[in-house]
Amino acid sequence: MTYNKITEDILNQIIDIVGTENVLTGQTELEKYSHDETEDLEYYPEVVAKPATPQEVAALLVLCNEHQIPVTPRGAGTGLAGGALAIMGGLMLAMERFNKVLEVDERNLQATVEPGVITEVFMNQVAEMGLLYPIDPSSKGSCFLGGNVAHGSGGPRVVKYGTIREYILNLEVVLASGEIIWTGANTLKYASGYNLTQLFIGSEGTLGIVTKIVVKLIPAPTRDVLMLAAFPDLETAASAVSAIFRAGIVPSALEFMERKGIEWVKEKDGVYFDLKDDAAAFLMIEIDGTDTDVIFGEAEKVNVVLEQFGCNDVLFAESTTQKDELWHMRRTMAVSVKANSIYKEEDCVVPRAALPVLIKGIKDAGAKYGFESVCYGHAGDGNVHINILKGGMSDDDWNNKLKDGIRDIFELTTQLGGTISGEHGIGLVQKEFMPIKYSAVHFQLWKGIKQVFDPKGILNPGKIF
Repeated sequence: MTYNKITEDILNQIIDIVGTENVLTGQTELEKYSHDETEDLEYYPEVVAKPATPQEVAALLVLCNEHQIPVTPRGAGTGLAGGALAIMGGLMLAMERFNKVLEVDERNLQATVEPGVITEVFMNQVAEMGLLYPIDPSSKGSCFLGGNVAHGSGGPRVVKYGTIREYILNLEVVLASGEIIWTGANTLKYASGYNLTQLFIGSEGTLGIVTKIVVKLIPAPTRDVLMLAAFPDLETAASAVSAIFRAGIVPSALEFMERKGIEWVKEKDGVYFDLKDDAAAFLMIEIDGTDTDVIFGEAEKVNVVLEQFGCNDVLFAESTTQKDELWHMRRTMAVSVKANSIYKEEDCVVPRAALPVLIKGIKDAGAKYGFESVCYGHAGDGNVHINILKGGMSDDDWNNKLKDGIRDIFELTTQLGGTISGEHGIGLVQKEFMPIKYSAVHFQLWKGIKQVFDPKGILNPGKIF
């Protein structure tokens, strides 16, 4: 696909659409928009525009479609797959001015929001009404709801409450042609033709630009218990995960953490935590609800399972402060781990009973190719975040052998019935690995869908495939 540059005349038209103050062209101004949280990749757009209405987005897309100019939509820039990088230059649509919660419909347990609303801000607003929006990725304090939709983001409470796909009812979308559509209906059931709403979730801005989101809300739980269980080795901890569910318990969160990750959080973030010498891995288990007796009864059942799998210590968080400290430790782990080395993060997901085999395979790949790894993640839904660290690898091995190790991990993931991303998306950095899991028929279908929605290929080109 061949794309054109933004000429002075086209730049003036962009300015006419959104206003001078909402157009960036200087190198210093563009630096913020040249990268996300994906390693050290950097691509500068030619121009950044900050629209504030669907009509402005539509006018910009009509202009770019007419002149074959690539368009990269961008949320908060917290992505980990390079999905918001302007690898073809062109125009970047920064959605930060779409930052309003338009309506919270308490009668129907729904809300209509713009895509630039910060996830945690929205969660806190509905929590004050006794409601829960349970999709809470680790970056919830800075990521946008629109980016969560674009990448199919998740978080720890997906295990009980379901993925983002179960909470997005309807989307207002601007197509490459400039047409503005609603993808579905504000209803809990939908059996009226192809489900376009689900198609757009996880599409990473390659099919259209989301300008409004209708989300489902649920009543918030009022009580919870948080446990931290220590295990002598990684595979035993991973084996306990599926056993908890087989015992009839569905935790609201079930997180896996490797010892090294906690050590680095303590070192970088100043968190106090007494690590026993024989603890190699940890499960953090939250049980929530509205009945304290029921919650504690379930916690006791979980404790029995933990003992069966050789758990050598269980901490029950006794106060809100202690719970907050444990969650802070888990949520800041990625930042603390990455501060120690050049890194690459992967995002495998497998059926939860396969977790022990996956984690052993990750460590075997590290031994084979010479890299270090720190694993943590949402074990309750089989999702492991693998931080691969350069450590003592030579530059040549890091640049040339690492991908072979990642390929081994993804091949094992696929053999176990999993896939290569659970919530970070494919974007730029994962697309070369997609053929491990998907056939030529899949690619043919995806490209056919892309052609229907974006025949000139202007929307976030170079991503996913």
